[in-house]
Amino acid sequence: MSKIWFITGASRGFGRDFTEAALSRGDRVAATARNTEALKDLVDVHGDAVLPLTLDVTDRQAVQEAVTAAHERFGRLDVVVNNAGYGLFGMVEEVSEQQARAQMDTNFFGALNVTQAVLPILRRQGSGHIVQISSMGGVLAFPSLGLYHASKWALEGLSESLAQEVAAFGIKVTLVEPGGFGTDWGGASAAHAAPIDVYQPVRDALAAMAAQTKLGDPKAAAAALLKVVDAEQPPLRVLFGAAPTRMVKNLYAERLQTWADWEQVSVAADGD
Repeated sequence: MSKIWFITGASRGFGRDFTEAALSRGDRVAATARNTEALKDLVDVHGDAVLPLTLDVTDRQAVQEAVTAAHERFGRLDVVVNNAGYGLFGMVEEVSEQQARAQMDTNFFGALNVTQAVLPILRRQGSGHIVQISSMGGVLAFPSLGLYHASKWALEGLSESLAQEVAAFGIKVTLVEPGGFGTDWGGASAAHAAPIDVYQPVRDALAAMAAQTKLGDPKAAAAALLKVVDAEQPPLRVLFGAAPTRMVKNLYAERLQTWADWEQVSVAADGD
């Protein structure tokens, strides 16, 4: 049976490819974006199978209205993809409070707004799959992305709790953790803090590393997502990309070793 999708940030990047992949196999999609002009070509090709909805996920009332409109149009919601988000580049010292709050408002509170809006529908259905587009940056961290990482680590914690809370209602939750892909995440979609000169060597090192990084194909990621949502028992977490798969294994080995090295101090912290 075909699925009904609700996808945020559907006009470009991963969101666009996820939308196209779902539509191309006969699913129907409520595709939300700040500007739905970029979705007109999908309507031309797929007609009533796609419902473009103008949405800023930081507007809680607008989120509720969009979810209601999608449910009224299609009768149910099977897959909800919280994809809307952006990267904020800047060392922790460089980022303004306004930039930090805006990052959390979109990447974390936007996903929370959508999640809370769809849960009553999914509970009544007794089914549904919430897909949170996190990042390998929700598991590990790099310099210059502290606030972005904070937003994704917050989303990870929220979603792990959520998965335990809603399992009895037949609702599944998956955190997708992509590595670097050929989207405009680091380009036009990104925000940048005003630089402080003393951090320039760190930026130079990161730029050199980025220049050597092979980016994944977003369309292949979309095909991978279809496998995840079609699985009878989808994972709570899934990495997208070979690089994060290698990096996370090494990172967790280091973390386990550090905890082991400090185990005596950890246990002693309990006192007598």
